[in-house]
Amino acid sequence: MGSKNKLRRFKENETFDNVFQPTRDELVNSNFSLKGYWRTTVFKNENPLVLELGCGKGEYSVALAKKYPNKNFVGIDIKGARFWRGAKTAVEEDIPNVVFLRTQIELIDHAFAEHEVDEIWITFPDPQIKYKRTKHRMTNAEFLKRYKQILKPEGVVNLKTDSEFMHGYTLGLLHGAGHEVLYANHNVYKQEGSPEEVTSIQTFYESQYLEQNKPITYIRFKIK
Repeated sequence: MGSKNKLRRFKENETFDNVFQPTRDELVNSNFSLKGYWRTTVFKNENPLVLELGCGKGEYSVALAKKYPNKNFVGIDIKGARFWRGAKTAVEEDIPNVVFLRTQIELIDHAFAEHEVDEIWITFPDPQIKYKRTKHRMTNAEFLKRYKQILKPEGVVNLKTDSEFMHGYTLGLLHGAGHEVLYANHNVYKQEGSPEEVTSIQTFYESQYLEQNKPITYIRFKIK
């Protein structure tokens, strides 16, 4: 994407009511006014709050919001020029129950209050295969601690990925730490009985993976 294009998207994001871009200082110094008030201030209802972490273009967040009008969705990514697409679609199609937050996933516990979130989706994260990159792996023990803090006690996390490595790493970590694996499948499109919300929504890249016969894996779990 050219820098002109990026700039145009950043500028347009600033005009969208469904895009929130707090500064790092605002978050770290607890000055972010939406923390603890996403339902009342942004969505103006008491429906369940669902996050998609590393939402990319926002396709999954938008599709979930259309499918579940009685839930509130927040797509989160540091790359605003990417989720511009999802934000614009939500504006154009008047989808009120999805918004986007531009921040790093490391700061998630500064953006949401304790037990504020009902569910988390992690869709096609970078598996960060090199050993030195494990600290950036989105299901490592440090990230799980942050998720646990913002999730309700009964809250769940969904991991959908094309990476067998990420699937295996996460399953091993969950079992090793005594977390509760509710469902695990290393090829959701080939196995009967896969959860419908997992197979009925596909991102652009996901459909490409499927064309290449790449298995899509899925884990649903609770953090103990």
